[in-house]
Amino acid sequence: MRLRFTDRQIEMAHGAGGKASRRLVEGLIAPVFDNPALAPLSDAALFSVNGTRLAMTADSYVVRPLRFPGGSIGELAVNGTINDLAVSGARPRALLATFVLEAGLPVEILRAEIEAMAAAARRAGVAIVGGDTKVVEHGSADGMYVTTCGLGEADPRFSLDPATLRSGDRVLLSGAIGDHGITILFARGELELEAAELRSDTRPVTPFVEALAQTCGSGVRWMRDPTRGGVATALNEVARDSGCAIALFEEAIPVHAAVRGACELLGLDPLHIANEGQFLAIVAEADAERALAALRAVPGGDEAALVGEVRSKPARTVVGVTSYGGTRAVDMLVGDPLPRIC
Repeated sequence: MRLRFTDRQIEMAHGAGGKASRRLVEGLIAPVFDNPALAPLSDAALFSVNGTRLAMTADSYVVRPLRFPGGSIGELAVNGTINDLAVSGARPRALLATFVLEAGLPVEILRAEIEAMAAAARRAGVAIVGGDTKVVEHGSADGMYVTTCGLGEADPRFSLDPATLRSGDRVLLSGAIGDHGITILFARGELELEAAELRSDTRPVTPFVEALAQTCGSGVRWMRDPTRGGVATALNEVARDSGCAIALFEEAIPVHAAVRGACELLGLDPLHIANEGQFLAIVAEADAERALAALRAVPGGDEAALVGEVRSKPARTVVGVTSYGGTRAVDMLVGDPLPRIC
């Protein structure tokens, strides 16, 4: 059933990655463009050109502050676009970068972000091959915004499709959640809180995706990086698209103590907090243990975990399950608790 968009104006919640974002995209934008590449919606569009299967994605980064513990807007822009290609089952090949610069931005800041982008692209083995630059009036862009477009080649070892999910499939998570969103919140200095050990998790997930491809590529049903809207939103989307239920084993989900403490203090759910260096995968039950071992063998993958399973009922629902058998409905993000995090 197609969502209807009846809002009279755009609000911040429309950019938060939750229910309002989905209404905007599915109810207003996608119906106008109306083509098969938009069904179902994913992190990248896959299409064929002269027999070659390609993937394209684009994203805009409006994070504030521009630099934060563990990363910066430039590094984030490169990693985020590479990750969208990777979790769509594609090998990233090239990026375009567009800068919207605010008049008065110190050149040293711009140079630092360009260098951060170049370094991130080199680490990932992807070239930045072009782009564009625009300048807007002072006070119009929080210093700078960055938009990236990525091109990749579809990896034939994967055949990702929510329709292939089956009861018993397992949900894997590459590491601890919530670090990025809470780091940005603290970095703004708007709260009298600090956690020196907290750093953004921004990184390319390509080594982890490659490990899955080598280990059990044909057994991987679906992948997604849980950025805006977090793990809860990503899993609700695949539950809806597949018609299945997702049982989420809440006590198996890795969450660092600083993130958990901040969420408890501020009334936030870690499952709704953005991540920029983690990804979710749903794999066939027979491949789950091998897949988990492969993720843990990748440097930085020691916190990877099996965090859930696919069930047949209740259809199109995510249910949190405790070790004592208690359950709760885990819904998509509603509202906009952490604006300008990516």
